[in-house]
Amino acid sequence: MSVIPQPRSRARRWLALWPLVLFALLALAGTIWLWQAWPQVMLKSTIWQREVNQQLSGLLKAVAANSGQAGGVLLLFSFIYGVLHALGPGHGKVVITTWLATHPSRLKSSIGLTLAASLLQGVVAIVLVIVVLTVLRLPARQLHLSSFWLEKGSYALVGVLGLLLCWRALKKLRGLLRRPKFTAFTPHHVHHADCGCGHQHLPDPQQLQESDDWRARLVIILSMGMRPCSGAIMVLLFSKVVGVFNWGMASALAMAAGTSLTITSLALLVHSFRTLAVRLSAVKAPVLWRQVGWTTLALAGGAILFVAAVVMWLSAVKPGGGLRPF
Repeated sequence: MSVIPQPRSRARRWLALWPLVLFALLALAGTIWLWQAWPQVMLKSTIWQREVNQQLSGLLKAVAANSGQAGGVLLLFSFIYGVLHALGPGHGKVVITTWLATHPSRLKSSIGLTLAASLLQGVVAIVLVIVVLTVLRLPARQLHLSSFWLEKGSYALVGVLGLLLCWRALKKLRGLLRRPKFTAFTPHHVHHADCGCGHQHLPDPQQLQESDDWRARLVIILSMGMRPCSGAIMVLLFSKVVGVFNWGMASALAMAAGTSLTITSLALLVHSFRTLAVRLSAVKAPVLWRQVGWTTLALAGGAILFVAAVVMWLSAVKPGGGLRPF
C-alpha cells in the first residue's frame, strides 16, 4: 500500500502570505497619503524646525548662564529632537531600507550599520564646524557651503552603491542562468558551482555574507553619515557664539543617538519582514528559482538607489543662509 501525500490547496498557500499582503497594502496607502499631503508636510516641517531651533537656542543661552541646571534639559531635548527629526524624509532611510529589504543581513549587523552611520553623522558635524570656524577661521557662510558639498558627496556615494549592487546582482544572475556544462560522466554526481542541478552549494545567505559585503557596508555608512544634520550644525554654530561649544558637541552627539534609535527601529521592522518573506517562501519554489528571485530583487534595489541618487543630486540647491527642514 502506498501513501500519496495530499498537496496543500492553492488557497491555503495564499493565506500563508497574509502578513506580506498586509504590509504591501499599508505601504501603498502610506505612499498615496504622503504623495497627496507632501506640500503640507513640507510646510509643517519647516515651521516645526524653526520652533525647535528657537527652543535649542534658548536652552543654549540657559546653559551659558547656568550649565548645571540647563545642561541635562538640553541633552534630553536634543535626543528627542534626533528621534523626531529622523522620522522625516531623508536619503539615509532610503539607503538602509533598500539594502535590508533586498539583501540578506544578520540582525546584529543591521543594527551596527545604523549605529555607525548615525554616530558618523554627529562626528562629521562636529569636525566640520571645528575645521571651518576654528582651524580655517572662515565665515559661517562657508560652513553651510561645506555642508552642502558634503551632502552632494553623500548622494554621489548612494549612486556608487546602487551601481555596485547592480553589478554584483548581474554577475550573480549570469552565473545562475548560465547553461550547465557537463565535461564527463561519473558514477555519482559531483556538485560544483556551475553544475546546474539546482541544489544549494553555499550556506544560507541569511547566515553567511559574501566576502565582499564589507565594501557595500562601508559605502552605506559613509553615504548615510557624510551629510551632517542641519540641526546639529545650528546647535554647534550657536554654541560657539555663546561660548559653550563643549555643550554644543554633546548636544550634537545626543541628536545622533536619537537618530540612531529611530533608524534602528525602522531597520528592525524591515529586517523582520524580510525574514518572514524568506521563511514563507522557503518551501514554495525550487532553490534555483529562489536564488534568481532574490538576486533580481537585489538588482531592483540597486537600480532604485541609483535613480534616487540622481534625483537627489539634481534637486540639491546651494543654501541661501537658512536651514532646511531635512
